[in-house]
Amino acid sequence: MLEFAILGLLHQSPMHGYELRKQLAQILGGLRSISYGSLYPALKRMHAAGLISTEEPDPHALLPADAPPLTGRRGKVVYTITAEGKERFHELVCDSGPEAYDDGGLFGVRLAFFRHTASDVRLRILEGRRRTVERQREGLRSSLARTRERLDHYTLELQRHGLESVDREVRWLSELIDTERRGAAGGAPPETPGGSPPSTK
Repeated sequence: MLEFAILGLLHQSPMHGYELRKQLAQILGGLRSISYGSLYPALKRMHAAGLISTEEPDPHALLPADAPPLTGRRGKVVYTITAEGKERFHELVCDSGPEAYDDGGLFGVRLAFFRHTASDVRLRILEGRRRTVERQREGLRSSLARTRERLDHYTLELQRHGLESVDREVRWLSELIDTERRGAAGGAPPETPGGSPPSTK
């Protein structure tokens, strides 16, 4: 998930580590906390694999020839996606298997980069996600039906809240799927879906 998100961001423009971390936090939201302790090892692995390149600004580039030596912090390293990185990102973007819509957090990341994803792949991912959430909904309904008599008021309300959240996600996904199908048929563009992501609050 982290590799995919980093490649997706660098596909848009080169960035330094601080900016990458900030953008990753926006994409991943509450799904995962990104620390420098996880980001920089990932960047190092990706650099070693040839997926990204690094460039450290020359601190003397804008100084006069007779300027004294600089001390203090180094300039920020800029990370750029390579041709191999673009190829890897394309492979990941084309993947519509279960890992693209499971509950491990990858679905949200995939959705953030849907503009780079072919329409038929977007549709398969959305439909797969809806099936997954519908199975969760059926499990919650069955559990609620079996245990409602034994639950206290607050636990019952918590179960109902969970079921309502899943219902909202199914409706939201159905709207996205309908919009995607209309776009594929030459109707409304898929970039303007008819709903907002369901609140989990």
